Amino acid sequence: MAGFVVIGAALPVLPLHVSHNLGFGSVVVGLVAGTQFAASLVSRVWSGSFADGNGGKRAVLVGLVTAAAAGLLYLLSVAVAHSPVLSVSILVVGRAVLGGAESFIITGGVAWGLALVDAGHSGKVIAWVGTAMFAALAFSGPLGTMLFTAYGFAAIGLLTTLLPLLVLGSLMRAPNPRIQLRQRESDLRAVFDAVWLPGLGAALASVGYCSVLASAPFCMPTIIGDRSGLDYGVWSCADRSACGLRSFA
Repeated sequence: MAGFVVIGAALPVLPLHVSHNLGFGSVVVGLVAGTQFAASLVSRVWSGSFADGNGGKRAVLVGLVTAAAAGLLYLLSVAVAHSPVLSVSILVVGRAVLGGAESFIITGGVAWGLALVDAGHSGKVIAWVGTAMFAALAFSGPLGTMLFTAYGFAAIGLLTTLLPLLVLGSLMRAPNPRIQLRQRESDLRAVFDAVWLPGLGAALASVGYCSVLASAPFCMPTIIGDRSGLDYGVWSCADRSACGLRSFA
């Protein structure tokens, strides 16, 4: 959950930080927000291969260390906020690093869970990993909003740095079983043929959701006034709680 707490804490406040504190428009806001997900997409295959070869636990640990590095980049971007272009450039790099961390954490977490149970419980593992992910995203939205309102974006950077390291220490002694892989390597084209259609459907289904997510911080002030930060955090909590119910579908 820790990896997605730091992801969810930044999501409600990134548009506010980039637009209000750094003075950029909606295009740059979209670029900063979307960089994480683009990096996550690119690094998914790599993280899966790493988890297969080294075990899910090690993949999660790599993801946590990478997430902490993203937090340091957040803090560096705040330190140079007097130069908006430099600050947002560092922030984009931090978002990309966090996207890679997300891939290792979620892929490693699923692989780790599957290795701990027999095949008859694999669906439950995937469901509970998804539930933990959306639960973390749900409560971290209001948390991130409150931290940002009270202490600024530096608090988000500090949370992103420290929380993964704290969880890292607690996982060091956990077992690291590996999934028994087939001796014959899967043909990449056969895998692509099997997943491209449902993957395309999932991608298209997310377009509207992502559009609402990105535009909500700009719509809130016209609806509810100056309390938009906190109310957007509450809205994101309800939104991700509803998404979490899909894990049991």
